[in-house]
Amino acid sequence: MTRILAQSKSASVNPLKSSQPLGAALAFLGIDGAVPLFHGTQGCTSFALVLFVRHFKETIPLQTTAMDEVTTILGGSDNLEEAILNLKTRTKPKLIGVCTTALVETRGEDSAGDIADIKLKRAEELAGTEIVLANTPDFSGALEEGWSKAVTAMIEGITRPGERARQSKKIAILPGWNLTVADIEHLREMVKSFGLHPVILPDLSGSLDGTVPDHWVPTTYGGTSVEDIRELGAAEHCIAICEHMRRPAEVLHKVTGVPYVLFESLTGLKDADQFVSLLSRISGEPVPAGVCRRRAQLQDAFLDGHFHFGGKKIAIAAEPDQLYQYATFFVDMGSEITAAVTTTDMSEILEKVPAESIQIGDLGDLETLAGGADLLVTHSHGRQASHRLGIPLMRVGFPVFDRLGSQHKLSILYQGTRDLVFEVANMFQADRHAPTPEELDPFRKREAPGGPRSSPLARH
Repeated sequence: MTRILAQSKSASVNPLKSSQPLGAALAFLGIDGAVPLFHGTQGCTSFALVLFVRHFKETIPLQTTAMDEVTTILGGSDNLEEAILNLKTRTKPKLIGVCTTALVETRGEDSAGDIADIKLKRAEELAGTEIVLANTPDFSGALEEGWSKAVTAMIEGITRPGERARQSKKIAILPGWNLTVADIEHLREMVKSFGLHPVILPDLSGSLDGTVPDHWVPTTYGGTSVEDIRELGAAEHCIAICEHMRRPAEVLHKVTGVPYVLFESLTGLKDADQFVSLLSRISGEPVPAGVCRRRAQLQDAFLDGHFHFGGKKIAIAAEPDQLYQYATFFVDMGSEITAAVTTTDMSEILEKVPAESIQIGDLGDLETLAGGADLLVTHSHGRQASHRLGIPLMRVGFPVFDRLGSQHKLSILYQGTRDLVFEVANMFQADRHAPTPEELDPFRKREAPGGPRSSPLARH
């Protein structure tokens, strides 16, 4: 059984995790016409905004209630109301996603009550805009908890409750935060290939896919529509991806009765097979020939690439579900997880990670544990450890700011797993050093028992 080692340091060295508010804001960015609103100081929002812009290389519509010293003492309800009304007047969003920060959570503000009062008093002015609250204190949890809470809040606050007439072929999909834009696009195409209609919540592939609008848009453009969220109860089935999406799926089932299936990962042959089999069963359609061909390509990639993975030592630092995703991939390929570091012990998926122990910690812990590893797997802040240890770095997760195209890399289903095999095998090959003559022949410089002998020419 995997041992979970609690964090023992009083200070974080080269932090690994991103906060809950950032995760919630990321989820709200997957909604069409949305603006995430941080209820806290300007500094909290600035740090998150910098990370988003560096990672996505896009304009991010992130706003703040801008609390100061006075409102921190007297309460920030007036700031919250003013910020919501200003956003409504200036940007006319379809959704305002309020993310609380440690400041208001520590103070103990009743943000839910404040928003209810604002909605009641300003009902006419706020008509046409949904306001959703995600309670996301910085001092608890990490990015994936924030994402999960935001999706749960949208379902609780927007989706129509009660049993509904099911729409044939309509499937609700709740992806985890660690699915990239390319992953979500590929997921949609796979579901559509079975004749099904997917509604993805949230859908970053529609809002952060790197397109340039014809004119300035002060909100998100593209993504899941508010109306789609409202009508989620008409779906025949719900598919949740990653353990942290269990809670939103359970809430959707409780509110609307929509049954759900949860996949802990979609990376690897076994998980992809199970997903494809489920789609075939739901749709009543055979597996398309194109999907079968991609499966065959993955099998061939396994044959070509497994020589490079066997016996390799891997050090991974990531959020719990992403840690599980990559750890199972490497172990299935014949590698060994020698160091595993994650952000929080709040996820049950950690018990299933194929590693002897998992350290709750930071990238300083990763650097300490990763000696002798063949590959580091974490986000861009791991580049210093990679340089100091002389170990190649595979960049995954959030943020990745020193490489282009991270959001357009596939990592799921047959095609994404195949791409992972090639990417990692190529990294191993590029890091391979040619052996020296001494390494090939350890006896080359061996001395005779009687000591070194002079050459015959030296005796003449």
